[in-house]
Amino acid sequence: MYTSLNRCVWRLSSLSRRCQSTLVVAEHDNDKLTPITLNAITAAIKVGQDITCLVAGTNCTKVAEQVSMVKGVKKILVAQHDCYKGFLPEELTPLILACQNQFKFTHVCAGASAFGKNLLPRVAAKLDVAAISDVTEIKSQDTFVRTIYAGNALVTVRSSDGIKVFTVRGTAFQAAPMEGGSAVSEQVSPPPPVRASQWVEQSLTKSDRPELTSAKIVVSGGRGLKSRDNFKLLYDLADELNAAVGASRAAVDAGYVPNDMQIGQTGKIVAPELYIAVGISGAIQHLSGMKDSKTIVAINKDPEAPIFQVADYGLVADLFKAVPEMIEALKKK
Repeated sequence: MYTSLNRCVWRLSSLSRRCQSTLVVAEHDNDKLTPITLNAITAAIKVGQDITCLVAGTNCTKVAEQVSMVKGVKKILVAQHDCYKGFLPEELTPLILACQNQFKFTHVCAGASAFGKNLLPRVAAKLDVAAISDVTEIKSQDTFVRTIYAGNALVTVRSSDGIKVFTVRGTAFQAAPMEGGSAVSEQVSPPPPVRASQWVEQSLTKSDRPELTSAKIVVSGGRGLKSRDNFKLLYDLADELNAAVGASRAAVDAGYVPNDMQIGQTGKIVAPELYIAVGISGAIQHLSGMKDSKTIVAINKDPEAPIFQVADYGLVADLFKAVPEMIEALKKK
C-alpha cells in the first residue's frame, strides 16, 4: 500500500508538472538573443515541459530562428511592429497580456536584467498578481527561492496566484543549449500601440574587450584605485588576460568609471570563471553581483576587508605594486 501510494503521488506530481505552461519573454536586440534568456528557459523547464517564447521586436525573424534551436522550447510567438522599437514596457505589456489571454499560461518569466525587471512587474500589476524577482531556485511550480537584502539572504516564496510572474537571476541557472531544438513559430497580431512614450535613441559604449556580463574573466576595481587615471592599471591587466573590466559602486559614485561598468545589486550581475577584485572592500551590495564567480581573487592592503571572506585566493598587498608586477609577469609568458 505504501509503495502504491508513493507511486500515485509521483504520477499526480508528474501530471501536474505537464499541465504547467510557461511563457518566457525573450530579450534581444533584433539581431541576437541576449544570453540571460537561455538561463530563463532553463528555469522555466524546472516548472514544466510546455515552454513558449515570445519574441517581439521591429524585425526579429533572425532572433526567432535562434530561439527555435534552443532545446526545451516548444513554440515561439513572434510579434513585429514599429511600436516595439526600444522594447518599451508600455508597449510590450499589452502584447504579453494578449498572449496570456489567448494561451492561458500558468507562468510568465524573463531574465532578471534591466529589461525583465522593468517589464514583468508592470505585467504582474495588470494581472493583479505578485511579481517575484531575482529567483535563484525553483522548488516546485508555486515555490521559489529569491535573493533579498542586497543578495545577502535567501527567502522561500510560495505563491497561490493563478499566474506566477517572476524574473530569473541568470547566474543561478545554466544556459539552455542552443542545439537540439525544434520549436515552431507562430505569428501573433500586436494589439493597438499605446503611444504613451516614445523611443528616441540609445547611446552605447563601444569596447574591444569582452562584454561584462558574459566574459570568462573579469577584472574589477574599487575606491582603492583612488582616481580615474589609475584605472589604466586594470585596463592593462585586462588586456593581458583578455578580460572585461568592471567596478564597484563606490568607484562609479566617485566618478572613476561610467555607470555601465558597475557590478552589484544595483549594477550588473556577473559569474565569470575568474573574478579579480582590486582595491574593493567587499560591501554586501557588490558581493551580490559577483559572489557566484567560479574563482575569486582579491587584492587589498587591508587584511580585514570583507572581500577576503568570499575570495578563493587573497593577496594582502598594495595594489599599485602588485598589479604592475602581475602585468609584467603575464607579458613574459
